[in-house]
Amino acid sequence: MDGADRCSANHVPLTPITFLERSAAVYGDRISLVYGRLRYTWKDTLQRCTRLASALVRLGIAPGDVVAALAPNIPAMYELHFAVPMAGAVLCTLNIRHDAAMVSTLLTHSEAKIIIVDYQFLHIVKGAIEVMSQRKEKLPLVVIIQEYDQPSSHKDRAGSASEDLEFEKLLATGELDFEIRRPKDEWDPISLNYTSGTTSRPKGVIYSHRGAYLNSLSTVLLNGMCSNPIYLWTVPMFHCNGWCFTWAVAAQGGTNVCQRNVTAKEIFDNISQHKVTHMAGAPTVLNMIINAPISEQKPLPEKVTVMTGGAPPPSHVLYKMRALGFFVVHSYGLTETYGPATVCVWKPEWDSLPQDKQAKLNSRQGLQHVGMEEVDIKDPVTMESVPADGKTMGEVMFRGNTVMNGYLKDLKATREAFNGGWFRSGDLGVRHLDGYIELKDRSKDIIISGGENISSIEVESVLFSHPAVLEAAVVGRPDDHWGETPCAFVKLKDGCSATEEEIIEFCREHLPHYMSPRCVVFKDLPKTSTGKTQKFILKQEAKAMGSLSKRISKL
Repeated sequence: MDGADRCSANHVPLTPITFLERSAAVYGDRISLVYGRLRYTWKDTLQRCTRLASALVRLGIAPGDVVAALAPNIPAMYELHFAVPMAGAVLCTLNIRHDAAMVSTLLTHSEAKIIIVDYQFLHIVKGAIEVMSQRKEKLPLVVIIQEYDQPSSHKDRAGSASEDLEFEKLLATGELDFEIRRPKDEWDPISLNYTSGTTSRPKGVIYSHRGAYLNSLSTVLLNGMCSNPIYLWTVPMFHCNGWCFTWAVAAQGGTNVCQRNVTAKEIFDNISQHKVTHMAGAPTVLNMIINAPISEQKPLPEKVTVMTGGAPPPSHVLYKMRALGFFVVHSYGLTETYGPATVCVWKPEWDSLPQDKQAKLNSRQGLQHVGMEEVDIKDPVTMESVPADGKTMGEVMFRGNTVMNGYLKDLKATREAFNGGWFRSGDLGVRHLDGYIELKDRSKDIIISGGENISSIEVESVLFSHPAVLEAAVVGRPDDHWGETPCAFVKLKDGCSATEEEIIEFCREHLPHYMSPRCVVFKDLPKTSTGKTQKFILKQEAKAMGSLSKRISKL
């Protein structure tokens, strides 16, 4: 249009770095980070991140270089989310449950120049460095994060003094007048997040400054975060950059309450002590809260908003969380969508419905948040939208500015994921008459029994409603006649008992018989550090059990 002029006055690349700078100016003396007895203000945090960015550049970090981190939810991990991009680099946060072999693979794949590791996981990094040395690969520089109340001279598990750099000493070498390296293009990468997968083909998901900025503000909006929220860190910061809460809390000048370990007691204690207003976690965390012993529970000072996602939450878990005083925001997303991508917005007309009906409606995945352009359920072959009948399944697909840039060093996989002009999630779902979507399963987890598609999520939801069941997961087990049938893996609540026959009968009372489990295995469920059940392990166990029909025929 005639008269328009794009220039530095009206066009600045979007970046979450500005959230920190603004909070330091507006809320400079307000507490930004709490960790045990440690306290920092927003002015402190900006200064520490500036010094750290300066120190990283002094170590040779150039724009686009990768800096890896292996640490729990501690202040240093939070500071890295600003300091690394302020140095023009890309932050790669690694899962603290990875072993040395996986860490070595990811360090090699990402070509990380530095890895900053918490003392608790130093042995993992040392093992990874040894593996890389044997492969004659270029080794990253190691920086160790000490616990704030421990002596700075670290001893590793072998008892030998470490010659690696120490985080606080490195930070102290930085300059306060360092000129922050801002992105020249808002599509420049800000972070690299690895999906869970095999060591042979890791998928590094590239996030941009623009996507991180938009998803952070969307997270603020969908969680109703007004100025100065008090946020309790229960979702891992390494998982999708803490679902973008790392940057979102800074945008609102909030207080980050950090905790190294996540237990029900620590959650209730921190909520009570710091008057927490917001938190987030997978359904496993919610399950931990509602099943906490009465001796560990404390009344909430006020309603606490808790975002959940990562796996579809059972409706009865949502109901019990509300009864305790939590307001649950149910979101859904993937690593490729910066974490949260949809939200089940509460509708006023639901208020008059029975509690169980409310919880069931709230357990759906809803619609896209304001930062995502569109979500749809499509036929993956024809790319046609499925009818909104709540029955016809299709693949969940996304389109918008908070979808990843792509997979690192894997253009083929990137193009496959974006085939048809949409991001293909691999999740199966339906769309209801009100437009809300509902997940039914991962495409790889759907159970096909005698030609019928069985949603493991639906079966798990019924299992979770059994009064004795604490955790449940359902996978397909080989069956000579039906192809496969549902096999339930169940962990019972402490002090409760139930037999295989009782569990199966309970399911048959609430589900069609073909959907009900044919066998039940009682055990602890294998989990990722983000609370997701590792179904691939359970599938292997179910396969090793052999055909159910064959077993029955021999009895």
